[in-house]
Amino acid sequence: MTEFERFVFTFFNREVMLRYLPDIVAGFWLTCLLAVAILATGILAGLALAVIRALGLRPVNVLIVVVVDVMRAVPPLVIIVLLYFGLPGAGMSIGSFAATWLALSLVLMAFAEEIFWAGLLSIHRGQWEAARSTGLTFAQTLAHVVLPQAVRMAIAPLTNRAIAVTKGTALGSVVALQEILGAAQTGYSFSANPSPLTLGAIAYIVLFFPVVVGARWIETRFAWKR
Repeated sequence: MTEFERFVFTFFNREVMLRYLPDIVAGFWLTCLLAVAILATGILAGLALAVIRALGLRPVNVLIVVVVDVMRAVPPLVIIVLLYFGLPGAGMSIGSFAATWLALSLVLMAFAEEIFWAGLLSIHRGQWEAARSTGLTFAQTLAHVVLPQAVRMAIAPLTNRAIAVTKGTALGSVVALQEILGAAQTGYSFSANPSPLTLGAIAYIVLFFPVVVGARWIETRFAWKR
């Protein structure tokens, strides 16, 4: 057997790939579901915190800042492990999917809040004053004048951060979640051949490459015209 044939046998073993392909496909769809859930809850929660912070309630703002800073400072893997293994000790059981979703949603929420907050701060105070002078309330000014501009400016950094966080779905394999990496590792363990890991890598490319391309299009589509 030549070196090339040995390489193909090790990483592209057709028999092993066909055997574990259904598991990888199932993990692919589970990863898709998890990523969508993380994006929806993380971004919406981050936007909600930024809006609440704009109200200027000092005790609430201090609490938001503390929570956001903690979520940004602690590695996502640590949060997943704490939720999955720590909550049962407090009498609350949580599954691997829920632990991964909640942990990564909290991380994305923290980064999204800071991004939206930066967008809100970038809006000149004169726009607030001009809108209020027309008779709009604070809530109307925020909803119809300030927030749309802030969200548009937040799109570029938010898409990049969202992609980075959602790729962390692979961390769910640590708590036995059978997403792409978890299914690939299981296949590798049973077959003693890394070909399932190759399938997993291909699955991640199939999943996230269109997401990256789509994010680039969104950034271009909603960028401020210079």
